[in-house]
Amino acid sequence: MLAQTFSHFRILDKLGSGGMGVVYRAEDTSLGRTVALKFLPAERAKDKSVLERFKQEARTASALNHPNICTIYEIGEDSGEIYIAMEYIEGQILRERVGQDGMPVDAVIRFGRQIASALEHAHQRGVVHRDLKLANIMATTQGDAKVLDFGLARRLEELDLTRTSLAEAPLETTVGLAGTLPYMAPELLEGKAAGPRSDLWALGVVLYEMATGCRPFAGGNFFQLSTAIMKQPVPPLPQDVPPGLRAVILKCLEKEPARRYQRAGEVLAALEALGSGTEDLSATFSGAAPQALAAPAAGKRARWLRRLTPVWTLAIVLGVVFWVTRPSRPPHIRSIAVLPLTNLSRDPDQEIFADGMTEELINALSKISALRVISRTSVMQYKGTHKPLSDIARELHADAVVDGTVQRSDGRVKIWASLVDARVDRNLWSKSYDENVAQIASLQSQVAQAIAGEIQVQVTPQESASLSKSRPVNPQAYDTYLRARYYWNKRTPGDLNKAIESFKSAIEIDPTYALAYAGLADSYSLLSVYGELSPRETMPRAKAAAKRALEIDAALAEAQATLANIEWAYDWDAVTAEAEFRKALASNPNYASAHQWYAVYLSNHGRHEEAIAEILRARELDPLSPIIEANTGADYYYARQYDRAIEELKAAAERDPNFWVTHSILGQTYLAMGRTADATAELEKARSLPPESVRTRSMLGRAYAVAGRRAEAQRLVEELLSLSRKRYVSPAFIAIVYVGLGEKDKAFTWLEKAYADRSDWMTLLNTDPLFDPLRSDPRFQDLLRRAGL
Repeated sequence: MLAQTFSHFRILDKLGSGGMGVVYRAEDTSLGRTVALKFLPAERAKDKSVLERFKQEARTASALNHPNICTIYEIGEDSGEIYIAMEYIEGQILRERVGQDGMPVDAVIRFGRQIASALEHAHQRGVVHRDLKLANIMATTQGDAKVLDFGLARRLEELDLTRTSLAEAPLETTVGLAGTLPYMAPELLEGKAAGPRSDLWALGVVLYEMATGCRPFAGGNFFQLSTAIMKQPVPPLPQDVPPGLRAVILKCLEKEPARRYQRAGEVLAALEALGSGTEDLSATFSGAAPQALAAPAAGKRARWLRRLTPVWTLAIVLGVVFWVTRPSRPPHIRSIAVLPLTNLSRDPDQEIFADGMTEELINALSKISALRVISRTSVMQYKGTHKPLSDIARELHADAVVDGTVQRSDGRVKIWASLVDARVDRNLWSKSYDENVAQIASLQSQVAQAIAGEIQVQVTPQESASLSKSRPVNPQAYDTYLRARYYWNKRTPGDLNKAIESFKSAIEIDPTYALAYAGLADSYSLLSVYGELSPRETMPRAKAAAKRALEIDAALAEAQATLANIEWAYDWDAVTAEAEFRKALASNPNYASAHQWYAVYLSNHGRHEEAIAEILRARELDPLSPIIEANTGADYYYARQYDRAIEELKAAAERDPNFWVTHSILGQTYLAMGRTADATAELEKARSLPPESVRTRSMLGRAYAVAGRRAEAQRLVEELLSLSRKRYVSPAFIAIVYVGLGEKDKAFTWLEKAYADRSDWMTLLNTDPLFDPLRSDPRFQDLLRRAGL
C-alpha cells in the first residue's frame, strides 16, 4: 500500500488495477491539478521486458495531443516505483453506458465520430492503439469519449485457451497475439502485425456493440471465438439501426483488410455525414452495399412514416409481419465448395492433417450425385486467404461454401463446420464435432449427411448407405496416408516416389486400408504417365494395388477409376475399361479425375463430343485445376477443333503462365495448323519451365524438323537417345521426332519398341495429328489393329 504522499503527488483514492498496473486518483501538488497515477507492480518492475513495455506505453501516448485521447503528463521513477501521471477523467467506462439493447443511434454516431477522430490523430503520427475496446474508452460527464491506453501490449500470464472466456482479458501469448480477443481483427489471429486497419476492425466491433448491446462474434473459448472472428459472417444488425450506420459498421468488419476503410479519417467522414443528415453517401461508403447507400437517412425515414395514413401504416406493418413470419424455404443449393479447414493447433506439422481432413470431407460430400462438389485442387488455392466468401463462391461457380476449423490433440479431433449461402452471405448451419481419431471416417460422414439434410438435397439409398459405411482407422496409418496424399498432390517424380513409400508404410501399419492401396495405384500409374519408369515396370504394380483396394472396398471410386485407366492405357482392353469408368462415376459422380481420364478414353476412340462433355464436367468440378484446363484444350485438339483448342489453352496460360503442359499442348496445336513459328515459341517456353520434360524435348524436336531446322531437331533426337541409355524414355517420343524429320523407317522402329513397352502413347495413334504422316502406311494400320484401335 502506497503512502498518502508520493514524490510530488498526494494519493486520494484507488481507481482500479489491471495486468499492467494499479491506478490511483492523486493531486499533483506542484501544479495543483488532479491526475490519474498509474504504478507498475513492484514484482513486475523487476522484469526488464515488462518495464520497457510500461515505459513504451507512456512514451507512445505522450506524443498524442487530442481532445478525445487521455493526455499523458509525465513518466517518472521514485524510490524504485515506476509511475505515469495522466489526465484524470470524470465519468464512466463507455462499456457501462451501453445497455442491454445498445445505445441511441445519435449517441453511437457521436461517440463513433470522436473515437474515429482520435484514431486518425494517432495513426497520422504512426501510433496504433492495438487494444481498442469499450473498456478502454471513457465517457466523460460532458458526454465526450476519451480513448485510453494507446500503444498498450498487455500480457495475460498462464492463459488457458481452452476454457477462458476472454471476454475482457488482454491477450499476448507466445504465438504473438496482442490485444483483447473479441476485438481482434482476423489477420492478427494469424500472427500478422497490428496496423491502422486492425484498429478500424476494433472500431467496427465497438460500433456494433454500442448499436446492439452485444458483440458481433461470440465463443465459449479461445478456439471457438477466434474461429468465429476469422470465418463467420457478421450477424445482421437490428432493423432499427439506420442503413448508413449499418454500412459503416459492416465495412469496418470486412475480413479482408484491403476491403475495409483504409484510414480512420474515412470512417470519421462517413459518421459525420450520417450525423449531419447527408443523404448522398456514395462517396463516403465506397464499397458498401448499394441498397444500404440508397436508403434514406433515419431522420428522413421517420418524417416519411409520420406522413402515412393509419391504413397504409397498418398495411405496411402487416406486410412486414407476413414477410418475417412466412414459412422459410430451404435454399436451392446444388453446388458446394469445401474451403481449406483452418488448423487451430498452431503446429505446422498439423497442416497436412488439416489439408487431409479437407480432402476427405470433399470426398464424403462427393458421393452425393445431386450435388456438384468442387475438387481439392481448386479449393486449396484459397488456403490462407481472406477473400470474401461471396467472391470465392463466384470464382468457383458454387452456390454455398463449407468453412471450418480442425484441431487434433490427445488422440481426439475437434471440427467446427459452417455452411454459408454465399449468394446472400447467410449462415445456414454450423456445428461442432468431437471424436476419437479412430472414428475420423465416421465424423466426416456425419458432417456430410448434416449438410445434405440442411439443404434438403436428394440422397439416394445407395448414397446414404455409402455415407453411413465407415470403419475405424488406425491413427498412425491415417497420418501416414495423409502425408502420402500430400506428396501425391505435388505430382513431381520425386514427390511421387515419396508418396509410394508413405502409402506402403500406411499399408504395413494397416493391411486392410483400401484408400492407401488406391493411392499406391495412383502413384505408380503417374510415374508411368510422366515417363519416369517403363509401363511394364509400374503398371502391373498399379493394377495389383487397385485390385487389392477393390477387394477391400468394391465401391471405392478412386480405385475403380485408376483400374479403368490401366485397363485401357496398358492392357488396351476397351470394354473392361469403359465398364470400370462407369462404375467409378456411379460411385462418386463428383470425382473430377475420373471424368478427366474417361474423356481421354473417349477421345482415343474418336468419340469427341462425349469426350468434350466429360472434360467440361471435370472442369466444372475442378475449375482451377491447371491439368484439367490443359486437357480441355487437348480434347479440342484431338477433335481437330484447333481454333477452340487455342482459345482454351491461351486462357489457361493466362491464368497459370508457368504450367509447362499448357504451353506444350498449345505448341502441338499450332504445329497441326502449320503455324511452325508459333509452335516453336510455345514449345521453347514449355522447355524453359520446370520440371525438365522428355515430352517437351520430343515435341520441340518435331517442331524444329517441320520448320526446316533439321540440325536442331537431330540434336534433340541425339539427346533423347543418350538419355534413354541412362533412364527410361518412352520410345514414342523418339518416334515423334523422326516422323517430323520424314524418316519413316526409324519412326516405325521406335513405334514398335513403344508397342513392346505397352506405352500409353499407343492409345493416341488413332486420333493424334502428330501421326498423320504415317496413316497411309500399311505398317501403321497393322499397329492400330494390334493395339485394339
